[in-house]
Amino acid sequence: MDLSIIIPCYNEAENVPKLEKEFLPVIQKLTERYSVEVIFVDDGSSDGTYDALRTAFASLLLPNISFEFRQHPTNLGLGAALKTGFAKFQGTKVVTTDSDGTYRFETIPDMVAYLDRGVDIVTASPYHPNGGVVGVPKYRLILSQGASFLYRLLVEWKVHTYTCLYRAYRREVIDQIKFESNGFLAGTELMVKGMLKGFVVAEFPAVLHRRVFGASKAKLARTVFAHLQFQWWVFLYKLRLAH
Repeated sequence: MDLSIIIPCYNEAENVPKLEKEFLPVIQKLTERYSVEVIFVDDGSSDGTYDALRTAFASLLLPNISFEFRQHPTNLGLGAALKTGFAKFQGTKVVTTDSDGTYRFETIPDMVAYLDRGVDIVTASPYHPNGGVVGVPKYRLILSQGASFLYRLLVEWKVHTYTCLYRAYRREVIDQIKFESNGFLAGTELMVKGMLKGFVVAEFPAVLHRRVFGASKAKLARTVFAHLQFQWWVFLYKLRLAH
């Protein structure tokens, strides 16, 4: 298997038609270069997301594409969903992406191509000078940009965005870097720990769009506190290295 795509889902039944319309043509195009597996991880949804995903994708017989479905009995968090996906994937490269298309699925091939440039992790970056944001509530941007600013100070100033899920990784990163968080911190923790261990990160300037269906699942106060705790851990880690 060349490429795995992991899509965590929680109460996203409304977005399944959007996945069919916008995501499916992208992975079909990817098969011109890769064999592709898609792993949907339903994180304890209560709105029929798992059944909707299976109805839309399970019966499809497409060359060089396989679909896998995993389901948590209860909602465990984004990080837990990523761990379930990472435990199952077979690809030498892996993409993690939001199910709501807030980062356009059509950009997946270009982002994966960055991994052919001697890069280990590619992160979508709406805060890059060539990135952008469309229609996202300002209070969410303030929190995300504020967290990314602190990580820039602590880890690497040249990387502008630390808080997104939409990324591509070489398998070696997932095999070697373990993250503790079961919540929204997970993607940041994985990337930062990878950077601290010497893995090379590149930014993929991207546009973050407003969600069309459903509501964001982020628990803001809990997420802010988790980032502050992890930032303190990073500070102490770098302090120990300096001595």
